Formats: sequence, C-alpha cells, structure tokens
Amino acid sequence: MSDLKQKLKQLRISLEQVGGRQLSAVIGFDGFVDTIIDVVDKRHSFSDYTRIPTIADFGARISRAAGLSTNIEFVPKTQKLGGNGPIMANAMLSMGVKVSYIGALGKPTVNPVFQSLVDGCERVVSLAQPGLTDALEFNDGKVMLGKITSLNEVTWEAMVEALGEEQIKELFTSRDLVATVNWTMMPYMNQIWENLLRVLPANDSPNRPILFVDLADPEKRKAEDIREAMGLIRRFNSIFRVALGLNRKEATEVAEVLGLKLSAPAAEVSVEEITRALAEAMDIWCLMVHPTTAAAAVVDGEYAYTPGPYTSRPRLTTGAGDNFNAGFCMGLLLGLTVEQCVMLGTATSGFYVRNMKSPSFSELKDFVELWSQYGEVEF
Repeated sequence: MSDLKQKLKQLRISLEQVGGRQLSAVIGFDGFVDTIIDVVDKRHSFSDYTRIPTIADFGARISRAAGLSTNIEFVPKTQKLGGNGPIMANAMLSMGVKVSYIGALGKPTVNPVFQSLVDGCERVVSLAQPGLTDALEFNDGKVMLGKITSLNEVTWEAMVEALGEEQIKELFTSRDLVATVNWTMMPYMNQIWENLLRVLPANDSPNRPILFVDLADPEKRKAEDIREAMGLIRRFNSIFRVALGLNRKEATEVAEVLGLKLSAPAAEVSVEEITRALAEAMDIWCLMVHPTTAAAAVVDGEYAYTPGPYTSRPRLTTGAGDNFNAGFCMGLLLGLTVEQCVMLGTATSGFYVRNMKSPSFSELKDFVELWSQYGEVEF
C-alpha cells in the first residue's frame, strides 16, 4: 500500500474518533448570486453544442477578435448561491457545524437563492443586496465576471446598526471559528477588521477561537492595500489563532507584495518554499497554500503537504476553493494533524467538484475511504 493510501486510511480512522463534537462558526461578509455558464465553441443544433474547453482557448478566441469583432455565446446552466462566505458557510453546515452568517444576502428581504442557507443557519444578518457573478467554467479553471457595487453597503456601521457592538463582541468571541472571506471584493473589510481589533478583548488561551481569512484573488487591489491587510491580519494574533488561506496565484501575489527573498520568482518556486516563506513573513499560527491539485500548510511551525484527489473532469469548479477552506478549517477545529487538515481540505473540494454539492460529514468520511483505495491515481 502506498504511503498516501496509508495516511488516508488513518485519516478515516481519525474522523471516526473525533466525529460528533458540536462546533460553531460565524462567517462573513459577502454574498453573490452565481450564474454558472458554458462558453460555446461550436453549436451543432439548437440543443447541442461543444464548449470551449480551457481558459487559454477562451483567451485565444477573444484575442483573435482584436481590431475586428466577435460573437461569443454563453449558455447559463444553473443559478446558485455564491460568494466565498455563503459557499463556505453552506459547506460547514453540511458537515454539521452551527453557523451564524453576516453578509450581503438581500435587503430588505433575502434573495431566494440563499433560502436553504438561511434555513440551516443558527442566525443570519443580511446587510445589503448580493453581488452578481457570471461564472464561466472551463476544464482548467473558471473566469468570474462580477458586479459588486452592492457590497459597498457592508460596513462596520451597518453591522453595528443591525447587531450593536455588544452582540458583535459576543458573536466573535464565543464561536469556535470566525471566518472573514473575500477581502478583495469587500471595499470596507479593513475598516471592519480595524473595529473588531478595537472592540474584541485580547485572548492568550492556546484554545482561543480560530480566525480564518481568505483574500479571494487580490490581483486588482493596490500593493499598499494588500500590505495594510497583511498588517491587520497579524494584529489579530492577540485575539485569535490566525489562519490565512491562499491559492497558488494568491500566494505569488502576496509574496511579491511583501518582497520575499526566494530562490526564484514567486510564481516558479515550489509550494513548500513559498508556503514556508510566507508563514515566516506573516508570523501567524497557520499559513495555508492550495494549488489546484495539492495543498500545503504550516501550522504552529509544522509543515505538511498532500496531493489532492485530482480529476480532469470536474462537474462544478465554482466554489471548490471555498469547500477546501471549509474542510481545512474543519480539520483545524477537530484538532487533526497538519497533514490531515490539508487532506481533509482537498477531500472536501474533491467531493464537491465531482458531486456538485458539499459533503455531509458522513459523505466526507466515505469519500476519504474511496480516495484511500485510489491514492494518487485519478478517479
């Protein structure tokens, strides 16, 4: 039996041993209505077409139109709840976590696409209308076309008006996990962080709550904004066990902004080198990097890496990273080893891209068992 298969077998045993514990989370602050779209390559009939398979092919189609014009057909496949926060919250609900959600789900009434999330949550506070995203899906990734003006209404003042500072303090100190995600598209996230730092009490307990942060593709933000965000994230060390999650592209961007000295350009170094370098530079409890086919993390100084259960034929990729985050955070909350945490993250996203939904805790255990039969072989 391969080393990976043995480790997955042990992860399955560990999940049996730690299952059943009641965990809680407060998650925010975005919200999107996602329209999942195929981009047509060739249309064979009114009902039959082949889609453009890769982002590179899509880019080439657009580039060929420079100086001319072109027509590109979008085929909406489904509409679903979207946004890093709602997808992560939905995944954690599926795994049995008690979730409170604060964000942009509709105002004055919640958009129907979020109704199942609202029904499952312990508490929901909606501050604004959701953003809108056209998610163009390809075999090698996705292109997200977002409309985010409504997210300007998600502010600290709106939170205080809806909850009051005392309830905010109670929510953000009494839950096992606090997750603030989609920094890039939330124009007032830094303001919200600054006020949380002001009102939340210091906590030096080794079992204090976890704060998980996801930037969500900061390429369009100015370098000084990213540096300011990194400084604010570090300051939460006095209140939470801080975990920053980055995909491989985001890791490159943050490394470049922080001016890390690496053995090669940030986009070219190994996952281990960039993960360790970022962890040292950020000086937080947990730094995680997840490429498409693998994941790595440093938690409290310990490094681990795992390949993922890769498939070349994903049925749904929009939300895969948020499901990874949910699974990884679940591992942290359950006190699993660093290696098991990254395995659980990749297993959660692996289940999601194959089944077009987030797994229950039982389904996640079964998927880990299935993966242990294949190991590094695609299935």
